[in-house]
Amino acid sequence: MLRLALPSDGEMADPTTQFLQSCGLSVERPNARRYTAAIPALPGIAVLFQRSGDITSKVDEGSADAGIVGLDRYHEYRVEGGDAIVLIEDLGFSRCELVVAMPDAWMDVTCMADLIDLSVELREKGRDLRVATKYPRLVQRYFYQKGLNYFTVVKASGAMEVAPAMGYADVIADISASGTTLRENRLKTIEDGTVIRSQACLIANREFLRRDQDKLETAKRLLEMIEARMSAKSYYSIEANIKGPSPEAVARQVCASPELAGLQGPTIAPVYSKEEEQGWYSVTVVVQHGRLLDTVEHLRHVGAKSLTVTPASYVFGGECQAYRRLLDELKREGPPR
Repeated sequence: MLRLALPSDGEMADPTTQFLQSCGLSVERPNARRYTAAIPALPGIAVLFQRSGDITSKVDEGSADAGIVGLDRYHEYRVEGGDAIVLIEDLGFSRCELVVAMPDAWMDVTCMADLIDLSVELREKGRDLRVATKYPRLVQRYFYQKGLNYFTVVKASGAMEVAPAMGYADVIADISASGTTLRENRLKTIEDGTVIRSQACLIANREFLRRDQDKLETAKRLLEMIEARMSAKSYYSIEANIKGPSPEAVARQVCASPELAGLQGPTIAPVYSKEEEQGWYSVTVVVQHGRLLDTVEHLRHVGAKSLTVTPASYVFGGECQAYRRLLDELKREGPPR
């Protein structure tokens, strides 16, 4: 069985199961106290509910084969040179940013350069700039890249927004989705103070997938369903009836505007009219979301009647790109990229 770790707590818990359900991969969990579940559509998967902060380490150590986690947590908790790799970096939900924030009263501090100057001034007075965060690894790396060298990380697990007011930190680095909580606590972000932009991602243990062909095949099926569903969000299927002397003639009319004639072109089939009227054809094209109205107008222009539009449920490409990237990674020697 492929062991898939899903968040059991936090803001990602419900969106993750809702996302999988939208992909046709509903999670069947007997009750909220059970920490194991199944995905009936993929019998080869065993779902394990874990704390969001533990999923990366569980995948890295091999207690789980794959998992859905925030990209921020993956980069914070992964083992350098370990076996945890990202299969799909952006699943399209739980978007947020890890940002540096400080008191509104700091009117003269608006960018990282100002914060660097402040850290130098504090160092000259005998202490370092104090930064409260749950992400010491990411914050340290970001500060050093920006040239801010004089600081002390204060590890915090609770509501960090009160840290400056309580006096145990000067600034904070925390996850923010809308900025509302920061503003309500009289904090502001700085212009270039975004440490990382994050969203839900799918990760896996490459060594366990490399060893076990059955798990690799299950991973492929999981990736196929997710990728096809995500691709489908950009497409609509349009079906219309068009009259013409032949299928070829109708095709030429539709293809007069190639960019509006579907992914590969129209599919055309004869319509067997109830009134026995000859020469009607059913035309189906699949178009991107942004070209929907233009395509409808184009089909009307060539005589289309009874147009119906259906959101695509799945769009499968010639091959699964996520699975191809996984195979390329498994062929590599050395640490994951």
